[in-house]
Amino acid sequence: MAVFSGSRHRSGRSNVCTTPGCVTAAARLLHNMDPGLDPCQDFYRYACGGWLERHVIPETSSRYSVFDILRDELEIILKGVLETENQKDREAFLKAKTLYKSCMNEGLIEQRDSQPLMELIDLVGGWPIASEGWMRNEEWSLEDTLATLNSRFHKKVLVDLFVWTDDRNSSRHIIYIDQPGLGMPSQDYYFSDGNYRRVREAYQQFMVEMALIVRQDRNLTRDEEHVREEVMRVMELETDIANATSPAETRHDVTLLYKKMTLNQVQETFALNVSVSSSNTACTDRKRVGERLVCGGFNWTRFVQGVLSSVTVEVDPLEEVVVYGIPYLQKLQDVLTKHDTRTLQNYLVWQLVADRVGSLSHRFKAARSHYRRALYGTTVEEARWRECVRYVRSSMENAVGALYVREAFAGESKRVMSDLIGKIQEAYVETLEELSWLDAESKEKAREKAMAIKEQIGYPDHILQEENSKLDQEYAHLNFSEDRYFENVLQNLQAGVQRSLRRLREHVDPELWIIGAAVVNAFYSPHRNQIVFPAGILQPPFFSKEQPQALNFGGIGMVIGHEITHGFDDNGRNFDKDGNMHNWWSNFSAERFKDQSQCMVYQYGNFSWKLAGGQNVSGINTLGENIADNGGVQQAYKAYLKWVEREGEEPQLPGLDLNYKQLFFLNFAQVWCGSYRPEYASQSIKTDLHSPLEYRVTGSLQNFAAFSEAFRCKQGSPMNPEVKCRVW
Repeated sequence: MAVFSGSRHRSGRSNVCTTPGCVTAAARLLHNMDPGLDPCQDFYRYACGGWLERHVIPETSSRYSVFDILRDELEIILKGVLETENQKDREAFLKAKTLYKSCMNEGLIEQRDSQPLMELIDLVGGWPIASEGWMRNEEWSLEDTLATLNSRFHKKVLVDLFVWTDDRNSSRHIIYIDQPGLGMPSQDYYFSDGNYRRVREAYQQFMVEMALIVRQDRNLTRDEEHVREEVMRVMELETDIANATSPAETRHDVTLLYKKMTLNQVQETFALNVSVSSSNTACTDRKRVGERLVCGGFNWTRFVQGVLSSVTVEVDPLEEVVVYGIPYLQKLQDVLTKHDTRTLQNYLVWQLVADRVGSLSHRFKAARSHYRRALYGTTVEEARWRECVRYVRSSMENAVGALYVREAFAGESKRVMSDLIGKIQEAYVETLEELSWLDAESKEKAREKAMAIKEQIGYPDHILQEENSKLDQEYAHLNFSEDRYFENVLQNLQAGVQRSLRRLREHVDPELWIIGAAVVNAFYSPHRNQIVFPAGILQPPFFSKEQPQALNFGGIGMVIGHEITHGFDDNGRNFDKDGNMHNWWSNFSAERFKDQSQCMVYQYGNFSWKLAGGQNVSGINTLGENIADNGGVQQAYKAYLKWVEREGEEPQLPGLDLNYKQLFFLNFAQVWCGSYRPEYASQSIKTDLHSPLEYRVTGSLQNFAAFSEAFRCKQGSPMNPEVKCRVW
């Protein structure tokens, strides 16, 4: 059956590929597209119409896409390997399987019910909303409480403190201080109406119900009216914190965020005072500031040392730190003097408690269900085994990655991918010559950086080496129990944060992998000038040695180009070939970069998303990903045409009257087939750095003249607009 009735799309070639790989690829492409639509009107619907018609979002999911299906299939493989008993398993595998079993032991989790949560609450000083006479005769320290939450439970509240590569010296680590994440996904949930208000009300009710459960299990009176009053005070505090944080749109230029200071300087600049009530003695060093009684200023050295003491690292007031969140810290003083210590402790413990619901019994999850439904639009919890697989994979990435690679990854993919990366790098460098906005000096620096990009493909070699003890040593300090899932989770949280904190006095390890192998995604690290392609993404539709090269270049080739281009997007461009934040641009090219980028900010900012209530995409927040999408597809296409010059045109696929150029664009688009629930669309348009799936396709191809040539789209048609944006 011909895909098009008209002749303008006919390839005019008679040879057809009938290998199993070609037949399978053709069937997938045909199944997913809607050939009755005009590709020049809406290429996304043309490419994905069949997929969208056939796939219904599962009740457990907020979004369903090609990525999600690949992830689901990968999780089925992981379920199999985690449930397989093997007497010859090495220590790391045994621990991963024990952790999985403890998660799957629902009967015991139900039996233990609230007991582990009660112990956790006591460990952090109690939850005033669910206790009697909180801390009336004891000392309370904000510094110590925040340090405990950070170092023992990896929970950053009020202040985010973490150790990471120094932006200005990629060979060393440094402490960063920044504004924290919020209880809800973004500021909009605290201030806006519509679905955001519904989520806010559900979030508030979630807090009420959790507090009532804990009060009941503490044998306290229900006193719902009192609980609601306290919850309202916590919501006021949380709303003030949200109001103090800087919106994402203002935090894109890392060169403006970066401010190196000593802890002494931080102390002098941000001497935070905490308000207390006269009846609450849970504070020492009290004094009056105007009308308010406050605890003495926040001791920054005590806080930082409190976090790092968990790994026996010493700091003093002269320790250098990088402060990212200066505007937030300036506003935090007013927030802290407005709310007393009881409300602060209620908020801090609530943030910890809310995160732990997933490892508790069913009635805690029931208390959360209305909030999750409002936030994601989901009506059913994920199957227990999926939750457990995802948790074990995320907390033991290398152990689970090794199990996955042994089971399902073709080793030769590493070599083929390395060859592809070389071709895309070469295409990027050649593309530089087409750019009139970039002067010769900056072109040479860009060329140097592109060719210096390092790669990691598939998995780190050591995880498959039986004689290499590095994998087992990574988890040597963990001792999981099959009947203590909650405590296993707490162990992992502490291990994760300590692994990060220990790096403060260590040099950066250039061989370290920043992600596990069992992941359907790819990454670029500006500090390492490195691209990473985990084993999980090296499969169809992205990649297969059995499918035509047009599909490989349109799939994984575009992903390679996307990650390379991240080295030159609005963030990556601030780092040099060695991963240091350094301005290697001429003034002329830097100004032109901003001009070229502004075109995309405007283009994507004018996409109105019906699913999100007609809200427009944020052209600023998504700029980096849009630059990468546009650059990626252009570089992959250029590299593919060079491959065709060397190897010759590929045969047609059976049942598809499309030539090799058109197949490239078709597979590129089908990688992004997917749909969202309206609730999740409202969230992702505010929080996702990527444009919605359909605009990732539409925006990139509207800007690419070669696409319009391939499908003979008339100028002025929706897919071939007069104005085209291009950065790289």
